[in-house]
Amino acid sequence: MKRLIAFSAAPILAVAVFAAAANADPIADRQALMKDQGRAIGSIAPIAKGEKPFDAATVMTALKKLNDDAQKLDPATLFPAGSDTGDTTAAPKIWEDNAAFVAAVDKYKADTAAAVAADPKDLESFKTAFNQVTQNCGTCHQAFRVKKN
Repeated sequence: MKRLIAFSAAPILAVAVFAAAANADPIADRQALMKDQGRAIGSIAPIAKGEKPFDAATVMTALKKLNDDAQKLDPATLFPAGSDTGDTTAAPKIWEDNAAFVAAVDKYKADTAAAVAADPKDLESFKTAFNQVTQNCGTCHQAFRVKKN
């Protein structure tokens, strides 16, 4: 009986998952991902600035979160054609020069993965990794984001 219930529920679950994916909002999805990354950066920026003491566990948790989120950055899914209007600060250049945008995302993915692999054990090694990752943020925001007034 339990198997019958499990097998009969599987198609319903599959339909629900498909419906959720079909109704995905790429603008909301990418904004949520960016806000999540902002929180991770915010948790370790004070360490990089010397405002808080270095804590290897805190640093690695944040770097892993950044890397996990970076690997979810799929330009085709999160920035599809037509998602340039509405409540977004995505710049038209994303779609005008998509190859450059994809290259910037790929560099960010590689640099966040490298920061995790570096496993910083002191402030100086952390600053090196952190600066490389955040430099990507700044470069991408300069080129591919409309400044808010």
